[in-house]
Amino acid sequence: MDGVTQSTENEKRMSAVIRTRALTKMFKTHTAVDSVDLDVPQGQVYGFLGPNGSGKSTTMKMLLGLTRPTRGEIEVFGRPLTRTSRAELLPSIGSLIEAPPGYGHLTGRENMRLVQDMLDLSTAQIDDALATVRLTKQQHKLVRSYSLGMKQRLGIAMALARDPALLLLDEPLNGLDPAGIEEIRTLLMGLAQRGITVMVSSHLLDEIDKIAGMFGILSNGKMIFQGTRDSLFAHSTPDLIIETPDPSYALDQEATAVRVPEGVRISGIGKDDTAGLIHKLALAEVPIHQVRRARHSLEDVFMDLTGRGGEL
Repeated sequence: MDGVTQSTENEKRMSAVIRTRALTKMFKTHTAVDSVDLDVPQGQVYGFLGPNGSGKSTTMKMLLGLTRPTRGEIEVFGRPLTRTSRAELLPSIGSLIEAPPGYGHLTGRENMRLVQDMLDLSTAQIDDALATVRLTKQQHKLVRSYSLGMKQRLGIAMALARDPALLLLDEPLNGLDPAGIEEIRTLLMGLAQRGITVMVSSHLLDEIDKIAGMFGILSNGKMIFQGTRDSLFAHSTPDLIIETPDPSYALDQEATAVRVPEGVRISGIGKDDTAGLIHKLALAEVPIHQVRRARHSLEDVFMDLTGRGGEL
Protein backbone atom coordinates (compact mmCIF):
# COMPACT_ATOMS: atom_id res chain seq x y z
CA MET A 1 0.00 0.00 0.00
CA ASP A 2 1.55 3.33 -1.01
CA GLY A 3 1.80 6.37 1.26
CA VAL A 4 -1.15 8.25 -0.26
CA THR A 5 -3.45 5.22 -0.01
CA GLN A 6 -2.32 4.57 3.57
CA SER A 7 -2.96 8.23 4.48
CA THR A 8 -6.43 8.13 2.95
CA GLU A 9 -7.27 4.95 4.84
CA ASN A 10 -6.08 6.51 8.11
CA GLU A 11 -8.22 9.60 7.52
CA LYS A 12 -11.28 7.44 6.91
CA ARG A 13 -10.65 5.55 10.12
CA MET A 14 -10.25 8.75 12.11
CA SER A 15 -13.46 10.31 10.72
CA ALA A 16 -15.52 7.14 11.15
CA VAL A 17 -17.25 7.09 14.53
CA ILE A 18 -18.26 3.47 13.90
CA ARG A 19 -16.25 1.11 11.75
CA THR A 20 -16.80 -2.63 11.31
CA ARG A 21 -15.08 -5.18 9.14
CA ALA A 22 -16.60 -8.55 8.22
CA LEU A 23 -19.02 -8.24 11.13
CA THR A 24 -20.98 -11.49 11.34
CA LYS A 25 -23.56 -12.98 13.69
CA MET A 26 -24.62 -16.58 13.20
CA PHE A 27 -27.39 -18.36 15.05
CA LYS A 28 -28.13 -22.08 14.94
CA THR A 29 -30.66 -21.81 12.12
CA HIS A 30 -29.47 -18.80 10.14
CA THR A 31 -26.91 -16.05 9.66
CA ALA A 32 -28.47 -12.78 10.84
CA VAL A 33 -25.55 -10.51 9.88
CA ASP A 34 -23.17 -11.57 7.12
CA SER A 35 -19.73 -9.90 6.78
CA VAL A 36 -20.97 -6.32 7.18
CA ASP A 37 -18.53 -3.41 6.72
CA LEU A 38 -19.87 -0.22 8.29
CA ASP A 39 -18.34 3.26 8.11
CA VAL A 40 -20.46 5.77 10.03
CA PRO A 41 -19.06 9.30 9.60
CA GLN A 42 -18.90 11.84 12.38
CA GLY A 43 -21.63 14.44 12.87
CA GLN A 44 -24.19 13.04 10.44
CA VAL A 45 -27.45 11.16 10.48
CA TYR A 46 -26.62 7.71 9.13
CA GLY A 47 -29.71 5.91 7.85
CA PHE A 48 -29.39 2.19 8.50
CA LEU A 49 -32.08 0.75 6.27
CA GLY A 50 -33.64 -2.55 5.38
CA PRO A 51 -36.83 -4.57 5.74
CA ASN A 52 -37.81 -6.19 9.03
CA GLY A 53 -35.60 -9.18 9.68
CA SER A 54 -32.69 -7.89 7.60
CA GLY A 55 -30.28 -7.81 10.56
CA LYS A 56 -30.43 -4.14 11.59
CA SER A 57 -31.29 -4.71 15.25
CA THR A 58 -28.75 -7.50 15.65
CA THR A 59 -26.05 -5.26 14.17
CA MET A 60 -26.88 -2.40 16.53
CA LYS A 61 -26.84 -4.73 19.54
CA MET A 62 -23.35 -5.88 18.52
CA LEU A 63 -22.24 -2.24 18.24
CA LEU A 64 -23.34 -1.72 21.85
CA GLY A 65 -21.74 -4.92 23.11
CA LEU A 66 -25.13 -6.41 23.95
CA THR A 67 -24.60 -9.32 21.55
CA ARG A 68 -21.25 -10.90 20.83
CA PRO A 69 -20.29 -11.21 17.15
CA THR A 70 -19.54 -14.63 15.74
CA ARG A 71 -16.60 -13.00 13.98
CA GLY A 72 -15.46 -9.64 12.66
CA GLU A 73 -14.14 -6.37 14.07
CA ILE A 74 -15.87 -3.35 15.61
CA GLU A 75 -14.25 0.02 16.23
CA VAL A 76 -16.02 2.89 18.01
CA PHE A 77 -14.32 6.31 18.18
CA GLY A 78 -11.27 4.66 16.62
CA ARG A 79 -10.95 2.05 19.39
CA PRO A 80 -11.67 -1.68 19.16
CA LEU A 81 -14.85 -2.62 21.04
CA THR A 82 -13.88 -5.24 23.62
CA ARG A 83 -15.12 -6.31 27.02
CA THR A 84 -12.54 -4.02 28.58
CA SER A 85 -13.09 -0.96 26.36
CA ARG A 86 -16.90 -1.23 26.39
CA ALA A 87 -17.13 0.23 29.88
CA GLU A 88 -14.96 3.16 28.82
CA LEU A 89 -16.79 3.78 25.52
CA LEU A 90 -20.41 3.49 26.68
CA PRO A 91 -20.52 6.85 28.54
CA SER A 92 -20.10 8.54 25.13
CA ILE A 93 -22.87 6.46 23.53
CA GLY A 94 -26.61 6.88 23.93
CA SER A 95 -29.04 4.28 22.63
CA LEU A 96 -32.69 3.43 22.21
CA ILE A 97 -33.09 -0.20 21.20
CA GLU A 98 -36.49 -1.84 20.65
CA ALA A 99 -39.38 -0.55 22.82
CA PRO A 100 -39.04 2.89 24.45
CA PRO A 101 -38.11 2.62 28.15
CA GLY A 102 -39.99 4.18 31.02
CA TYR A 103 -42.27 3.18 33.88
CA GLY A 104 -45.88 4.10 33.13
CA HIS A 105 -46.81 4.70 36.79
CA LEU A 106 -44.07 7.33 37.10
CA THR A 107 -43.89 10.76 35.54
CA GLY A 108 -41.44 11.62 32.83
CA ARG A 109 -39.37 13.55 35.35
CA GLU A 110 -39.34 10.66 37.79
CA ASN A 111 -38.15 8.32 35.07
CA MET A 112 -35.40 10.77 34.20
CA ARG A 113 -34.45 10.99 37.88
CA LEU A 114 -33.82 7.24 37.87
CA VAL A 115 -31.43 7.74 34.96
CA GLN A 116 -29.83 10.65 36.81
CA ASP A 117 -29.19 8.56 39.92
CA MET A 118 -27.97 5.52 37.97
CA LEU A 119 -25.49 7.52 35.87
CA ASP A 120 -24.65 10.11 38.52
CA LEU A 121 -25.75 12.99 36.31
CA SER A 122 -26.46 16.59 37.22
CA THR A 123 -29.93 18.12 37.33
CA ALA A 124 -28.83 20.47 34.56
CA GLN A 125 -28.11 17.49 32.29
CA ILE A 126 -31.61 16.12 32.92
CA ASP A 127 -33.17 19.53 32.26
CA ASP A 128 -31.22 19.92 29.02
CA ALA A 129 -32.21 16.46 27.80
CA LEU A 130 -35.91 17.10 28.46
CA ALA A 131 -35.68 20.49 26.77
CA THR A 132 -33.93 18.99 23.73
CA VAL A 133 -36.80 16.54 23.13
CA ARG A 134 -39.41 19.20 24.02
CA LEU A 135 -40.85 17.41 27.04
CA THR A 136 -40.28 20.11 29.63
CA LYS A 137 -43.98 21.00 29.83
CA GLN A 138 -45.06 17.34 29.97
CA GLN A 139 -42.37 16.11 32.37
CA HIS A 140 -44.72 15.92 35.38
CA LYS A 141 -47.37 13.83 33.61
CA LEU A 142 -47.54 10.07 34.08
CA VAL A 143 -45.80 8.23 31.25
CA ARG A 144 -48.85 5.98 30.83
CA SER A 145 -50.68 9.08 29.56
CA TYR A 146 -47.99 9.85 26.96
CA SER A 147 -48.56 9.28 23.26
CA LEU A 148 -46.20 6.85 21.54
CA GLY A 149 -44.30 9.79 20.08
CA MET A 150 -43.85 11.30 23.55
CA LYS A 151 -42.64 7.94 24.88
CA GLN A 152 -40.11 7.77 22.05
CA ARG A 153 -38.93 11.28 22.87
CA LEU A 154 -38.61 10.33 26.55
CA GLY A 155 -36.48 7.33 25.54
CA ILE A 156 -34.28 9.62 23.46
CA ALA A 157 -34.02 12.04 26.40
CA MET A 158 -32.75 9.16 28.54
CA ALA A 159 -30.19 8.37 25.86
CA LEU A 160 -29.14 12.03 25.59
CA ALA A 161 -28.86 12.71 29.32
CA ARG A 162 -25.21 11.65 29.47
CA ASP A 163 -24.30 14.08 26.63
CA PRO A 164 -23.25 11.36 24.16
CA ALA A 165 -21.21 11.96 21.03
CA LEU A 166 -22.95 9.00 19.37
CA LEU A 167 -26.63 8.07 19.41
CA LEU A 168 -27.91 4.67 18.22
CA LEU A 169 -31.67 4.49 17.60
CA ASP A 170 -33.41 1.31 16.49
CA GLU A 171 -36.71 1.97 14.66
CA PRO A 172 -37.58 5.22 16.52
CA LEU A 173 -40.30 6.00 13.94
CA ASN A 174 -42.04 2.64 14.24
CA GLY A 175 -45.75 2.94 15.01
CA LEU A 176 -45.82 6.73 15.05
CA ASP A 177 -48.50 8.82 13.39
CA PRO A 178 -47.41 11.51 10.88
CA ALA A 179 -47.17 14.16 13.62
CA GLY A 180 -44.99 11.91 15.76
CA ILE A 181 -42.75 11.08 12.81
CA GLU A 182 -42.29 14.78 12.09
CA GLU A 183 -41.36 15.41 15.74
CA ILE A 184 -38.66 12.73 15.73
CA ARG A 185 -37.35 13.84 12.32
CA THR A 186 -36.95 17.41 13.51
CA LEU A 187 -35.27 16.22 16.70
CA LEU A 188 -32.73 14.03 14.90
CA MET A 189 -31.79 16.76 12.42
CA GLY A 190 -31.25 19.13 15.33
CA LEU A 191 -28.98 16.65 17.10
CA ALA A 192 -26.83 16.23 14.00
CA GLN A 193 -26.55 20.01 13.71
CA ARG A 194 -25.14 19.99 17.24
CA GLY A 195 -22.41 17.61 16.10
CA ILE A 196 -23.90 14.40 17.52
CA THR A 197 -23.51 11.39 15.25
CA VAL A 198 -26.88 9.66 14.90
CA MET A 199 -27.20 6.14 13.54
CA VAL A 200 -30.86 5.39 13.04
CA SER A 201 -32.29 2.13 11.76
CA SER A 202 -35.64 2.01 10.02
CA HIS A 203 -37.70 0.18 7.44
CA LEU A 204 -39.53 3.48 6.70
CA LEU A 205 -37.23 4.37 3.86
CA ASP A 206 -38.78 7.57 2.58
CA GLU A 207 -38.91 9.07 6.08
CA ILE A 208 -35.20 8.50 6.69
CA ASP A 209 -34.49 9.84 3.21
CA LYS A 210 -35.57 13.27 4.50
CA ILE A 211 -32.90 13.46 7.20
CA ALA A 212 -29.96 11.15 6.48
CA GLY A 213 -26.73 12.23 4.81
CA MET A 214 -25.38 8.70 4.50
CA PHE A 215 -27.09 5.37 3.99
CA GLY A 216 -26.31 1.76 4.65
CA ILE A 217 -28.77 -0.78 3.27
CA LEU A 218 -29.04 -4.33 4.56
CA SER A 219 -30.84 -7.16 2.80
CA ASN A 220 -30.87 -10.68 4.24
CA GLY A 221 -28.02 -9.76 6.57
CA LYS A 222 -25.77 -8.45 3.79
CA MET A 223 -24.75 -4.85 3.15
CA ILE A 224 -25.86 -4.15 -0.41
CA PHE A 225 -25.08 -0.44 -0.39
CA GLN A 226 -23.27 2.19 1.67
CA GLY A 227 -22.75 5.79 0.63
CA THR A 228 -24.45 9.11 -0.09
CA ARG A 229 -27.91 9.62 -1.52
CA ASP A 230 -26.55 10.75 -4.88
CA SER A 231 -24.38 7.66 -5.24
CA LEU A 232 -27.29 5.46 -4.18
CA PHE A 233 -29.65 6.90 -6.76
CA ALA A 234 -26.97 6.57 -9.43
CA HIS A 235 -27.26 2.79 -9.08
CA SER A 236 -30.91 2.74 -10.06
CA THR A 237 -32.61 3.95 -13.24
CA PRO A 238 -36.04 5.59 -12.88
CA ASP A 239 -38.81 4.33 -15.13
CA LEU A 240 -39.24 6.10 -18.46
CA ILE A 241 -42.65 7.50 -19.33
CA ILE A 242 -43.49 8.21 -22.96
CA GLU A 243 -46.67 10.17 -23.38
CA THR A 244 -48.32 9.14 -26.65
CA PRO A 245 -51.86 8.46 -27.87
CA ASP A 246 -50.54 5.47 -29.86
CA PRO A 247 -48.56 3.23 -27.45
CA SER A 248 -48.82 -0.03 -29.42
CA TYR A 249 -45.50 0.32 -31.28
CA ALA A 250 -43.55 1.14 -28.10
CA LEU A 251 -45.17 -1.81 -26.31
CA ASP A 252 -43.95 -4.10 -29.06
CA GLN A 253 -40.37 -2.76 -28.87
CA GLU A 254 -39.66 -3.10 -25.12
CA ALA A 255 -40.25 -6.20 -22.99
CA THR A 256 -40.65 -4.15 -19.80
CA ALA A 257 -43.09 -1.65 -21.34
CA VAL A 258 -46.56 -1.45 -19.80
CA ARG A 259 -49.61 0.58 -20.78
CA VAL A 260 -50.40 3.56 -18.55
CA PRO A 261 -53.09 6.24 -18.98
CA GLU A 262 -50.67 8.76 -20.51
CA GLY A 263 -48.97 6.25 -22.82
CA VAL A 264 -46.19 3.79 -21.94
CA ARG A 265 -44.05 3.20 -18.85
CA ILE A 266 -40.75 1.35 -19.31
CA SER A 267 -38.49 0.13 -16.52
CA GLY A 268 -34.73 -0.45 -16.60
CA ILE A 269 -33.99 1.53 -19.74
CA GLY A 270 -30.83 3.65 -19.79
CA LYS A 271 -29.96 6.81 -21.69
CA ASP A 272 -28.57 5.16 -24.81
CA ASP A 273 -31.47 2.72 -25.15
CA THR A 274 -33.90 5.58 -24.55
CA ALA A 275 -32.37 7.56 -27.42
CA GLY A 276 -32.57 4.53 -29.67
CA LEU A 277 -36.21 3.88 -28.81
CA ILE A 278 -37.24 7.50 -29.38
CA HIS A 279 -35.47 7.38 -32.75
CA LYS A 280 -37.43 4.26 -33.70
CA LEU A 281 -40.71 5.85 -32.62
CA ALA A 282 -39.95 8.96 -34.67
CA LEU A 283 -39.14 6.90 -37.77
CA ALA A 284 -42.41 5.00 -37.29
CA GLU A 285 -44.20 8.37 -37.05
CA VAL A 286 -45.54 7.60 -33.59
CA PRO A 287 -46.78 10.89 -32.04
CA ILE A 288 -44.78 11.72 -28.90
CA HIS A 289 -46.15 14.38 -26.59
CA GLN A 290 -43.53 14.08 -23.86
CA VAL A 291 -40.67 11.88 -22.64
CA ARG A 292 -39.79 11.99 -18.94
CA ARG A 293 -38.48 9.99 -16.05
CA ALA A 294 -40.85 8.96 -13.28
CA ARG A 295 -40.30 10.45 -9.86
CA HIS A 296 -37.89 8.16 -8.02
CA SER A 297 -38.16 7.61 -4.26
CA LEU A 298 -35.70 5.93 -1.93
CA GLU A 299 -38.16 3.07 -1.62
CA ASP A 300 -38.16 2.67 -5.41
CA VAL A 301 -34.37 2.49 -5.43
CA PHE A 302 -34.34 0.03 -2.55
CA MET A 303 -36.82 -2.28 -4.23
CA ASP A 304 -34.82 -2.08 -7.44
CA LEU A 305 -31.57 -3.01 -5.70
CA THR A 306 -32.93 -5.78 -3.50
CA GLY A 307 -34.84 -7.18 -6.45
CA ARG A 308 -31.54 -7.71 -8.23
CA GLY A 309 -30.51 -9.96 -5.35
CA GLY A 310 -26.86 -8.94 -5.19
CA GLU A 311 -24.42 -6.35 -3.97
CA LEU A 312 -23.57 -3.25 -5.97
